[in-house]
Amino acid sequence: MSGTETIDPRFVDIDSWPLDVAVEAMLEGQLSALASLKDQVSAIARASEAAVVRLRAGGRLVYVGAGTSGRIAVQDGVELTPTFGWPGDRLVFAVAGGMDALVVSAEGAEDDRADAVRQLSAQSVTSSDVVIGVAASGRTPFTLSAVEWARQTGALTIGLANNAGSPLLAAAEFPILAATGSELIAGSTRMKAGTAQKAALNMLSTAVMLGLGRVYRGLMVDMVISNEKLLHRAEGMVGLLAGTEPAVAVEALAASRNDIKTAVLVARGADVATARTLLARHDGMLRGALAEAEAQPS
Repeated sequence: MSGTETIDPRFVDIDSWPLDVAVEAMLEGQLSALASLKDQVSAIARASEAAVVRLRAGGRLVYVGAGTSGRIAVQDGVELTPTFGWPGDRLVFAVAGGMDALVVSAEGAEDDRADAVRQLSAQSVTSSDVVIGVAASGRTPFTLSAVEWARQTGALTIGLANNAGSPLLAAAEFPILAATGSELIAGSTRMKAGTAQKAALNMLSTAVMLGLGRVYRGLMVDMVISNEKLLHRAEGMVGLLAGTEPAVAVEALAASRNDIKTAVLVARGADVATARTLLARHDGMLRGALAEAEAQPS
């Protein structure tokens, strides 16, 4: 059995414990799950840097997984659009059993290696893309097959697993190990393993968005403005980053069709066309665009 499936003798009688004691043990497990990533900081950073290169050239983020790992992978991906404005057409999800498996368990589908290849082929995954495979055991056939096939096509492959020496880590160009060990309830990877996966994916994808310039001075400058609350937040961001009065920020954001980065440059005195040209010249990086704008003679 793999580490995540072994029985921890400390918890064999957990079902007989007072629930407050059991919950405290669960919390300790969650903390240890996060601690398991301490030695993976460099691995996550390296994977993120490599992903930025592919994505800057137009590639897509492809998330692959089965069961709990698949659901965690999809959750990370779907949050990138509202948070960072990542285009929905540059996200691909390959889930064992299809997307219906997100809400209805399809555990047997994780053994279907051929379906993994079919799903990636149907999405025309190529060497331009970044494929992230997630599996607690590191040997789930569906996920392993997808990563192996993707790497053969030349795609950038990242493997996230909770067991050292697992096939997924060997198959991926950039392996990330979250060595969470045995669970309080043997094999229940929705607990420690899932927590570590969620944290690792959060760090990975956020680092990618940092590298792509979708964050500036700690703010989500590519945020999708989809409601009144976010509109007010965006107006405040423009005012703060441009150093202008609220009315100027509101006007600049409206003129920029709710594009925050363009609006910051407009609020600083550029016209919309010039602001967009500056951003394009700096691969969408507001920091570089602002630096050039400030260097130009007034």
